[in-house]
Amino acid sequence: MKQKIVVFTGAGISAESGIQTFRDGDGLWENHDIQQVATPEAWNENPRLVLDFYNERRKQVLKAKPNEAHQSLVLLEENFDVQIITQNIDDLHERAGSKKVLHLHGEILKARSTFDGELYDWKKPTIKLGDKCPKGFQLRPHVVWFGEPVPNMLEAANWCDDAKFLIVIGTSLNVYPAANILNFVSTNCVKYLIDPQIPKSFLENNIKIIQKKAGEGVTELVNQLLSLKEQV
Repeated sequence: MKQKIVVFTGAGISAESGIQTFRDGDGLWENHDIQQVATPEAWNENPRLVLDFYNERRKQVLKAKPNEAHQSLVLLEENFDVQIITQNIDDLHERAGSKKVLHLHGEILKARSTFDGELYDWKKPTIKLGDKCPKGFQLRPHVVWFGEPVPNMLEAANWCDDAKFLIVIGTSLNVYPAANILNFVSTNCVKYLIDPQIPKSFLENNIKIIQKKAGEGVTELVNQLLSLKEQV
């Protein structure tokens, strides 16, 4: 039986594909106040603005391509059971070839009915006011907004149960409940963090640090793990 590796990815892994990150503490995302574009209240108040904002995110994702970090993770599947939990709403892991991907915060290339939450593949560049589900209700982006529950957290916890390795890539783990990922693995799990900016709190934990951008850091770690596997 292959050893399980759980990979937890954030915006940093997609940044090298040209997808903008939300990493700063000023409450802005590409010059938008997140309260005006990424909350249920924003949707109720100005759905057109919210749709326009996510239409731009969708166009960005459709143009982007998987980078070295995404591709390197696929190589691990030759020797490990690799399960990827991501905070990202892009599909770059899937396009790179990763087979087991769980999205915590939704998927930008899907639309959701505002009536019953039914999902629809949506690879058109835009969702417009008037785009409705078959039952006649407006479609919204399939993303988890600030203040909404994260329905896949229980499944993420289950994925982590028997992980031999946890690799955290490109996230400061400041957003809850996703930041609880470190608490889901066992005390025997070997943990790695790959990010150019390492919070001081991580330096006090039993986590192996690779202070590099995702492309370089992931490739380095993947080569290490594959080399160790070959020596066993």
